[in-house]
Amino acid sequence: MKLHLRPCSISDLEVLAKLGRRTFIEAFEKDNKPQDFKEYLKTSFGEDTLLKQLRDINSSFYFIYKDSSLVGYIKLNENESQTDIRDSCSMELERIYVLAEFQGQGIGEWIVRQVLSIAKAKNRLYVWLGVWEDNPKAIKFYQRMGFYKFGSHPYFIGNDGQTDWLMRLDLQEGVSI
Repeated sequence: MKLHLRPCSISDLEVLAKLGRRTFIEAFEKDNKPQDFKEYLKTSFGEDTLLKQLRDINSSFYFIYKDSSLVGYIKLNENESQTDIRDSCSMELERIYVLAEFQGQGIGEWIVRQVLSIAKAKNRLYVWLGVWEDNPKAIKFYQRMGFYKFGSHPYFIGNDGQTDWLMRLDLQEGVSI
């Protein structure tokens, strides 16, 4: 299995929107109220929203490929484009999604290692993310990768208020990549 990242560009907008909606539906549709979920999909994965994010110099999207198959994507934020912390010493991993049929193959671990490598190359001191408190599988995965909880913040799916744990991994302590 050969994995690689490819930075997304504006020409990838349609594919990114479809992949974003599909992976979010696979991950969370069953756990949310239909009307709130539909509204969130329309807003967060609409092409206008994604185009604005693709044009943001402090946000980066990457497609993840297994051999020649597109299997997922990530979104990284820096500086004022971070959703919460906005620390110039940090990088936010806002989105990390792998298509359901490719999960359980070590791709998530590989992706996190790539993110850590990108953050180190940019001299960031830590990587942080938000993860839904009712997603124990993801929380356990991030803990296994070395992330720890340092706070929480509200997260809305439509009008449905939820809570995300804020988790971080410090890079200055020599994390092995």
